[in-house]
Amino acid sequence: MTITTPGLSGLCGQGFRMDATTCLKSLLLGINQYKNNNSATNAAQLQRQIDDVSGLKCARLFCPNQVLPSECVGGLVELAGDPNTSPTLRGKIVSLLSQLASNEETREALHSSYDLTSALASIIHCNSTTPSEPIVLQCIQVLQRVTYNTRIFHSTAYIDELIAFLMHHIQSPNDDLTMPCLGLLANLCRYNLAIQAHIKSTSQVKAFYRTLISYLAHNSLTVVVFALSLLTSLTLNEEVGEKLFHAKNIHQTFQLIFNIIVNGDGTLTRKYAVDLLVDLLKNPKIADYLSRYEHFSLCLTQVLGLLQGKDPDSAAKVLELLVSLCSVSSLRRILCQAVFRSSVAQPRSCVKKDSRGRTPEPGLALIHWASLPLQGPDSCCLQALQLLSELFEEVMDSSLGASVQPFTDLLLPVLLDLLQPPELPLEEQLARRNCARAACAIDVLLALCGEEALKLQVSRRLTARLCVSQVEYLFSSSRMDVGFDCPMAESDLSQAGATVVLKMLDLMSRVKQVVPDMETSFYRILQDQRLVTPLSVALTSDRREQVQTALRILFEAAPLPDFPAIVLGESIAANNSYRLREAEFTPRRMSVQDPALATLSRPCAARTPSVGSATQHSIHSLIERLQTGMEMKEEIKDVRISEIMDVYEQKISALASKEGRLQDLLEAKALALAQADRLIAQYRCQRAQAEAEARKLATLLKDAERRKEELSGELSSQTLEAERAQADIQQLLQHNGRLQAVAEEHQALSASYNDVVLKFGECEKMLRDLQTAHSSLNKQAEAMKKQNDTLKLQQEKMLSQLAGKEEKIQALSQNLEDRENKISGLEQRIQSLEEKAELREKQSEDMEETIDILRKELNKTELARKELSIKASSLELQKSQLETRLEKREEELNKHSHMIAMIHSLSSGKLKTDSVNLSL
Repeated sequence: MTITTPGLSGLCGQGFRMDATTCLKSLLLGINQYKNNNSATNAAQLQRQIDDVSGLKCARLFCPNQVLPSECVGGLVELAGDPNTSPTLRGKIVSLLSQLASNEETREALHSSYDLTSALASIIHCNSTTPSEPIVLQCIQVLQRVTYNTRIFHSTAYIDELIAFLMHHIQSPNDDLTMPCLGLLANLCRYNLAIQAHIKSTSQVKAFYRTLISYLAHNSLTVVVFALSLLTSLTLNEEVGEKLFHAKNIHQTFQLIFNIIVNGDGTLTRKYAVDLLVDLLKNPKIADYLSRYEHFSLCLTQVLGLLQGKDPDSAAKVLELLVSLCSVSSLRRILCQAVFRSSVAQPRSCVKKDSRGRTPEPGLALIHWASLPLQGPDSCCLQALQLLSELFEEVMDSSLGASVQPFTDLLLPVLLDLLQPPELPLEEQLARRNCARAACAIDVLLALCGEEALKLQVSRRLTARLCVSQVEYLFSSSRMDVGFDCPMAESDLSQAGATVVLKMLDLMSRVKQVVPDMETSFYRILQDQRLVTPLSVALTSDRREQVQTALRILFEAAPLPDFPAIVLGESIAANNSYRLREAEFTPRRMSVQDPALATLSRPCAARTPSVGSATQHSIHSLIERLQTGMEMKEEIKDVRISEIMDVYEQKISALASKEGRLQDLLEAKALALAQADRLIAQYRCQRAQAEAEARKLATLLKDAERRKEELSGELSSQTLEAERAQADIQQLLQHNGRLQAVAEEHQALSASYNDVVLKFGECEKMLRDLQTAHSSLNKQAEAMKKQNDTLKLQQEKMLSQLAGKEEKIQALSQNLEDRENKISGLEQRIQSLEEKAELREKQSEDMEETIDILRKELNKTELARKELSIKASSLELQKSQLETRLEKREEELNKHSHMIAMIHSLSSGKLKTDSVNLSL
């Protein structure tokens, strides 16, 4: 039989259908049974139930705001952190928690509500002596997933032991845990000054820095980006960081990071590389270095190419990087040019994807990610719209609006489609996502309205009907009538809807003069009483943007005759009152949330009835005021009773809804009280175990004292036996002395015999050595004779070679004389270059002197046989240099002669005028 529960049905077990709620109830029952009796049977049954729950296909099965899933997850985390839990069961629990951590909302709840970090850290601490166990690696991987983009408090249990474990295994290069430990420690150190200070205070921090720097040359890009992220968090503002990120090294660092982003080992590596670059961009000096990086445009083109992929996670991180680049004005300008450089010339048909499913241009890729369906990845759409808003602001600042009009034609249908109200009611999560998308789309439209040409382009497609339908949908679906007295956590949808309403009204205000019927619709909405809630929330907001937008709308609405100004004032006062009460109750809430208090539920339980009674009292007092007001209405004059009645009706409805929420809060506090009772029972159980252990230790102490008395008696008997043994030892020592005298005589004789044997062996060895030396000397003498003969032959050859060299030198000198004659003839022909010719004559004279010096050196070489070869080689080198110089001089002289001929021909008028090309 199949029992269905809304939103929680799924597949369980080995192929039979079971209700998800039944699975969770069975799991909770199994957890409680194992807590009461951790036998092998209960452990096996609980493992089967965990397997059944793991097989469920419902992604949002463990909703953090539901009681049954919360109880199950809390029990599983408690069992995982219990050292008495069996290792097999603990592995199953960690596997299920790893599966739950894949969901974003559940992952946040595991960290914030169930303290999974300390539980997993305790498991690692218990298994620190056996790090090769699979459970250790599994826990580190789950922790790396849970702690990503999450701040961990340094006061968390076992956090210091976890940091010491991670640092130890990071400094073990051949360890299998090195990579996950690097990733986890990078998560812990990011934006966490307390953990950073703890690591810097350790004695081995310098060796740790050296290890991290050595990892920068690792073969794995993942290890490199983990190590660089750690160094950035720990040393960016210190001396080590100044050296590491110096102007001489930073360009290599940029190239490395962009290489990892473009050619990373996977989505995880690219994710951490993007986070690293985003963190570095927050440093103004490094941002300035990046703006002057010569290869930035090329790297940016490669990064934009990643948007053409199909992986939404990679695209989301790339878009996050591009949005962070827009925080630097010079980088935003380059990014704007890169995105719109080729996209503006694309036709409308280019919106379609190519055969591989990729958009061909960066701008069109942004349109693709911005137009994802509502059920798709939310971060990609929001990041793409935010990036487009930043880029269009840069377009407005640089007066390039006309150049992006073709791209705007492609973008506007996507933006207007995001503003269409959904046809069917949405779940709360999808409704919040729809509001966020609509707000980002309106931001892009507001940026487009900053330039007149683009504003007219927007006005041709935007209609008053679309704006009114969006506002009406938000009024009806965002629960804005809940009011301002509700806690912010319970009115997220109302807050998001209010933001979209204000942005939409701001857009309508800007285009009301150019869009038909927009002005009439705009003023009609301004006089709607449902606008009070968005305006009051925005005017009392702590965000500057919302306050300024609300003030602009208020200035437009205040002069209107039917604008509910009094209701708005009451609403603002109620919001301020709520904020005051919230500020008063915050310290008490923080004290209740302290996990170290054993009585955490008592203040909560005591405070809930008081709040409910105060609310009930305020309702009764309001009714009395209404009755007295109706009795005295004849005395009141010039007061708009209808507006006052509207205020009171609104307050009554708000207080009634608040009463319902307080009832829900009372149930939640009752659940917290039950959890506190369970913790108290667990504490009492642990206290009983501690007392039992104390009694056991007392009995052990008594046994030890009794054993001590027995041992003291045995010690006295042993002393008597020791005295008798001492007398025997004295007799044995005398006999031993006599034996030692005999042994010494024997040793002296044996030593003399050994000396004689050693001397005889040394003499024999010396004789053999002398014989071998004599034979080797004879061989060396014969070799020396042969070597002498060969040297004589080589000497004769060298003499003949030197004679040949002298003949060559004489021939060269004769050539030099001939060329000197030619040079003297040319000098007579070139009168305008006399100074240069004189310099060359001096150089030729210097060369003659050097030739004479070389001749003298050749004569000297005949006397020194060993230096002949060296001097001859130097002469050959100088000869080649002289030849090259002479060839250069001949070329120069030919050029000069040609120039002189040209000059003579020009002066005589023989050249034609059209052959002379004079240029200004």
